[in-house]
Amino acid sequence: MDQPLLRGESARGCCSYSTLKAWLPILSWLPKYKLKWLQMDVLAGLTVGLTAVPQALAYAEVAGLPVQYGLYSAFMGGFIYTLLGTSKDVTLGPTAIMSLLCSSVVGGHPQRAVLLTLLCGLIQAVMALLRLGFLLDFISYPVIKGFTCAAAVTIGFGQVKNILGLHGIPQEFFLEVYYTFYKIPEARVGDVVLGLLCLFLLIMLVFMKASLGSDDADASISSSVARKLVWTVATMRNALVVVAASLIAFSWDAYGHHVFTITGQTTKGLPPFRPPPTSDTTANGTVVPFREIVEDFGGGLAVIPFMGVLESIAIAKAFASQNDYRIDANQELLAIGVTNIMGSFVSAYPVTGSFGRTAVNSQTGVCTPAGGIVTSVIVLLSLAFLMPAFYYIPKACLAAVIICAVAPMVDYRVVAKMWRIRKLDLLPFVVTFLMSFWQVQYGIVGGVAVSGALLLYNTARPQIKVSDHNVLVMELSSGLSFPVTEYLSHIIHTQALQVSPPRSVVLDCHHVSTIDYTVINELSDLLRQFKLRQVQLVFSGLQPSVLKVLLAADLQGFRCTDNVEEAMQMVLRNLMDE
Repeated sequence: MDQPLLRGESARGCCSYSTLKAWLPILSWLPKYKLKWLQMDVLAGLTVGLTAVPQALAYAEVAGLPVQYGLYSAFMGGFIYTLLGTSKDVTLGPTAIMSLLCSSVVGGHPQRAVLLTLLCGLIQAVMALLRLGFLLDFISYPVIKGFTCAAAVTIGFGQVKNILGLHGIPQEFFLEVYYTFYKIPEARVGDVVLGLLCLFLLIMLVFMKASLGSDDADASISSSVARKLVWTVATMRNALVVVAASLIAFSWDAYGHHVFTITGQTTKGLPPFRPPPTSDTTANGTVVPFREIVEDFGGGLAVIPFMGVLESIAIAKAFASQNDYRIDANQELLAIGVTNIMGSFVSAYPVTGSFGRTAVNSQTGVCTPAGGIVTSVIVLLSLAFLMPAFYYIPKACLAAVIICAVAPMVDYRVVAKMWRIRKLDLLPFVVTFLMSFWQVQYGIVGGVAVSGALLLYNTARPQIKVSDHNVLVMELSSGLSFPVTEYLSHIIHTQALQVSPPRSVVLDCHHVSTIDYTVINELSDLLRQFKLRQVQLVFSGLQPSVLKVLLAADLQGFRCTDNVEEAMQMVLRNLMDE
């Protein structure tokens, strides 16, 4: 009597543990963690950390926030993703695109940025719990590429003013372009020289790393100290260039020569852990309530969560495919959502997966998401001890880091590919690209709207192949849903019922997997029209699910066969009998 009971309890325990592992993926790999994995995770975490710190400082500039907010946003993801993430490679933190979106929505107000983080996290977490990840499928590849190309141009050109040392440049893109060129005579020589030198060094190091090749780099670690050194220096290029530029700025400043525009005073120490603000205070002391802030966010409150999830899941899928493992999209959605929720308690702005840092993580040989903990510790140590040193970081240097980070996002080759494969896909690409220069979120919404219109058009106007074998045979290429009703009726009327004499029709439905009530009504009317003209409408190749619906509708004069040949023979026999 006791043994079956123990078996049942074991089964229930196993089931509950399995469910817990699904929600906490760390339970899948932590019990079998190895010392060798720890060594690789620490190495990868250190490498990514040295990349994340300068990038976080730079991306805060893009978001229009004080530089410390970049670091506030860079450490929570490592801890949360270790618990909830399903990809060993992905690193969460501030990115160029999310920084640009944040800037366009909050306009450089830190308190609003933190509140936006909380709301984005809640939206993403609710989407994960409701399994709404499929909604991302409605954002097409041309829309994504159009947006990323426009974002790269916007972000990159937005840093030209810092390379030139210009001030008083508007944020709106077209005005920014105009005033940047208009104020070129006011450029500061020190910023220009330092900015161009940093750009040159970063580009040179990128090409040096590319010349090694990832496979060669891996092989060289054991065979050539020189190649290993080049790969290490090139991987940590951002940190090395920022440190070198800061030393140069400090040296000039120490001798009383203020030739560079520097970051200036930053808040020292770790951010306090506190609930995100639900109101904002303007410069003149006016308190802006929660409701007004949310209304000001507008469409950005929908665009930012979607783009954050889309960017991170796309990166996770790419590296999962490359390294031969699978991810859970809804679990990734939950990880990003919880990261943003918890990040809002430490004054972070919205984060997502970073392609560049994820690539570094993968190439360095990370074995588990625990590498993110090391990266987060590096960021926290920087906040605790290095903030006074960030005072001397030249803005021209950070601008060079940003420009080199976003330059690969301008993928001009995708235009040629779309032109060769399907020219119509260029329409949502171009709409997204151009509208993004007006308002970033409008570009995405416009591109999705155009993609949706094309999708609906293809649904409402499917290909219908018509062939004449004494009987008209119409082959339907897709399902029969209500948008196609009028088009199908028009084709049948013009080619069969309105000609003289009227023609019989065989509808080849072997591609049709769905049918709805509107179509049933139209088919009923068509069968009546065929009967009045003493010709026939016969269905062939119906799938069981569609046949079941048609039989349930009890259509008068409904006939069907297994294939087109049988249907044609049925029609010809009936014509001969008549």
